[in-house]
Amino acid sequence: MQLHYIANAGQPSSSGRTIPVIDPSDGQAFDELQRGTAEDIAAAVAAARQCYERVWTKLSGAERGRLLMRLSNKVAEHADELAALEQRDCGKPTKQARADALALVRYFEFYAGACDKLHGDTIPYQEGYSVFTWREPHGVTGHVIPWNYPMQIFGRSVGGALAAGNVCVVKPSEDACLSLIRVAQLAAEVGFPAGAINIVTGYGHEVGDALARHPGIDHISFTGSPRVGTLIQQVAAERHCPVTLELGGKSPQIVFADADLDAALPVLINAIVQNAGQTCSAGSRVLIDQAIYEPLLERLGQAFENLRVGPAAMDLDVGPLIRASQQQRVWDFLSDAHVAGIGTVAQGQVVDEAPETGYYQAPTLLRDVPVQHRLAQEEVFGPVLAAMSFKDEDEAVALANATHFGLVAGIWTRDGGRQLRMARRVKSGQVFINNYGAGGGVELPFGGVKSSGYGREKGFEALYGFTTLKTVAIRHG
Repeated sequence: MQLHYIANAGQPSSSGRTIPVIDPSDGQAFDELQRGTAEDIAAAVAAARQCYERVWTKLSGAERGRLLMRLSNKVAEHADELAALEQRDCGKPTKQARADALALVRYFEFYAGACDKLHGDTIPYQEGYSVFTWREPHGVTGHVIPWNYPMQIFGRSVGGALAAGNVCVVKPSEDACLSLIRVAQLAAEVGFPAGAINIVTGYGHEVGDALARHPGIDHISFTGSPRVGTLIQQVAAERHCPVTLELGGKSPQIVFADADLDAALPVLINAIVQNAGQTCSAGSRVLIDQAIYEPLLERLGQAFENLRVGPAAMDLDVGPLIRASQQQRVWDFLSDAHVAGIGTVAQGQVVDEAPETGYYQAPTLLRDVPVQHRLAQEEVFGPVLAAMSFKDEDEAVALANATHFGLVAGIWTRDGGRQLRMARRVKSGQVFINNYGAGGGVELPFGGVKSSGYGREKGFEALYGFTTLKTVAIRHG
């Protein structure tokens, strides 16, 4: 049985209740989590506050950096263990789970090096004054971590907050807690003081709500759906608590006729099937120049037909979806497509070895998806790719921007002028030209516009969101 991890110790929930941990590969329970309460959040916030005021603020940036580097090295030593936890908890194929563990190593490594490099400025002002700024941490930060990439999002969120001088209370998704509890334990082993990292498990409407409402939380980082993000904002606004929100996307891959299709094809596929399509930045729309629409669809279809789906341990192209309700959500989208007469180009195959009780979905390529259909407007969060054609740059831009989201976009063209024109015109927090995702890009600021949220995580830019700016003006004559 898993316990909360508060002040470097396992703690049972005050509710005395638990939540089953389900393996998505077979739909069976194999462990239990604590069903947290507002009382448990209060205990974690109290531990964090005590750590912040008595210990953490007395450490220099260099000392915090050494702690984070030790944690990075410790995570590297336990990468296989963490990957195995994530694989069973989330249904990730082995290679994906391993990549997530190594990404966590890199996040801690990057932020370890940033701890003593967050500087203020001096400001030229009137004669007789010296003016400068300081970057100060918020204090106790709250982090709501989703189930699709728990280790990676923990790294970019908690890693940045700790580097900036904050201490953290973390509420993971009830569907993905095991790896994060273990990381918190490893942090204690390498010397993090009690209360620097606290994990409280439970349901969003109970623990997540309590975290957002607690007056001792000085900043909230949330990754999840726009609906819940709106609730977080509303609750935080009641006490003027700042928030950073990453709320998903409906990201386009725009392929022009002059693109290198041999280079683009595997990237287009991976961008929608990685993690079974359960990725905020998934390239879930492919916008194709009408001059190459049919040939590229044929090549995409052949690639989709060769994709294999199965249990996480088989390490195939695609693993299971996270839970039964997510599987049903994908089925509902595909049913709507069928009713609307949207054509299916190709599907992958679920292998015979996949248990019937697992949450599997074959990757599906759809064609001629109308721009106003929900398949072109809403996150499916499954391995479903919607294709549509365009005749010129203006129509490509119009289609790319025709959703409420704006997280990531991919542009495929050899024309240098077009690359820059499109990058400027597409409304998106990140734009990748002749690539997609840049291999993870721990150093690259990440976040969206429009309904994809605001604020930035990853890279050095994240540290600005996890701090406040203080201006000091001295009159000395």
